[in-house]
Amino acid sequence: MNKDLLNILSNSNKDIDNQQLMDYLSGRLPEEQKHEVERWMADNDFGNEAIEGLSQINSKQHLQQYVDDLNGQLNKYIQQKKSRREKRKIKENPWTYLALLLILVLCITAYFLIKK
Repeated sequence: MNKDLLNILSNSNKDIDNQQLMDYLSGRLPEEQKHEVERWMADNDFGNEAIEGLSQINSKQHLQQYVDDLNGQLNKYIQQKKSRREKRKIKENPWTYLALLLILVLCITAYFLIKK
């Protein structure tokens, strides 16, 4: 199988091997391992939905295109979230710190001048 097919499921589970899942989809697993994957799917709703969705794609050519589209959309979404987070972040500016320090010093000085 192509490495892009494994990208969808990377870091998604620790109980079962991603190559085993891809072999299950292609029908190349022995019966014992097939039952093991099906037991895992019964316990893991997200994995079950993902495998059911991928198994509905009949053509391997369409599967590859679908996986490429999913990975592209996921990367685009992650980049958008990252850029939005960067825009919301307060940019560090040394002049801001200097202005705050100056205001603080002026307030303290004014306090002591008024008290005397």
